[in-house]
Amino acid sequence: MYATRLYAMLLDFEKPIAELEAKLKDMKQLADEDDKTVSNAIKALENKIQELKKETFENLTGWQRVQLSRHPDRPYTLDYIYALTSEFIELHGDRGVSDDKAMVGGLGTINGKTFMLIGQQKGRNTKQRQLRNFGMANPEGYRKALRLMRLAEKFNKPIVTFIDTPGAFPGLEAEERGQGEAIARNLKEMFSLRVPVICIIIGEGASGGALGIGIGDRVYMLENTWYSVISPESCSSILWRSWDYKEQAAEVLKLTAKDMHKLKMVDGIIKEPLGGAHTDAHWMAEEVKKTILQATQELEKLSPEERIRQRIDKFCAMGVVKMK
Repeated sequence: MYATRLYAMLLDFEKPIAELEAKLKDMKQLADEDDKTVSNAIKALENKIQELKKETFENLTGWQRVQLSRHPDRPYTLDYIYALTSEFIELHGDRGVSDDKAMVGGLGTINGKTFMLIGQQKGRNTKQRQLRNFGMANPEGYRKALRLMRLAEKFNKPIVTFIDTPGAFPGLEAEERGQGEAIARNLKEMFSLRVPVICIIIGEGASGGALGIGIGDRVYMLENTWYSVISPESCSSILWRSWDYKEQAAEVLKLTAKDMHKLKMVDGIIKEPLGGAHTDAHWMAEEVKKTILQATQELEKLSPEERIRQRIDKFCAMGVVKMK
């Protein structure tokens, strides 16, 4: 029964691999160590599984990468923060309304250097998802994020943001408290921050909810993430009045890491382990750490004025077409 439940959680393109892995497990349990024929068959099957994994995950469609970015076992913001830091002190509240649990942040030490770490946090189970509002922040969440960024600027600490949200919370109460204004203010203020700002999309990067903490000197995407003004399902429902065209919408939106890097919307792609970040969270955290430390080292060589100028120029160049 447990195995059946695990199989049901697999994405469609993962099931052929899972079937071969189950077969391999059975063969190993029944195998006689002295039987060379069985040993050779096991080795051949292992090679076949590895080849299938490589072929599958190197040729994923846009929609399949969207599905992988939403995998329930995928590392979330706090998973990365606790894996990256030797010390972390979470800071709470926007000093205005409340403490938005969908947005987390605080001071953490990475290799002896202090960073301000901020990001959207989803939940693992039903109770946590309700507490975290599925990673969809209210206005007070974005105001908390800006407060922490200004605090980092005051004490000259680099900022790292982790983006993983299906969008800002679209509820009536969020609009009443100024959701649009809160995100717009973050966009404006992040351009002028005098400390290095590094943004990393670790899962879903949807709409203004992602952009609200996404203006940085360096913006990176994990290999199996997406970044777009709208989700494929919502795009499909608007254009075709149905969610049935979400796969087509995902391709047209050009929302994958490869597409975004090619279009110069992001500065780099952080490779994931074969099968996705959730298959080796420790390795993934180490790759993220390397990227953060390298980017910080490069950015700290520049003066605050030069960083701000480059940041503004980079974003102002997006979407500009030069006619011959």
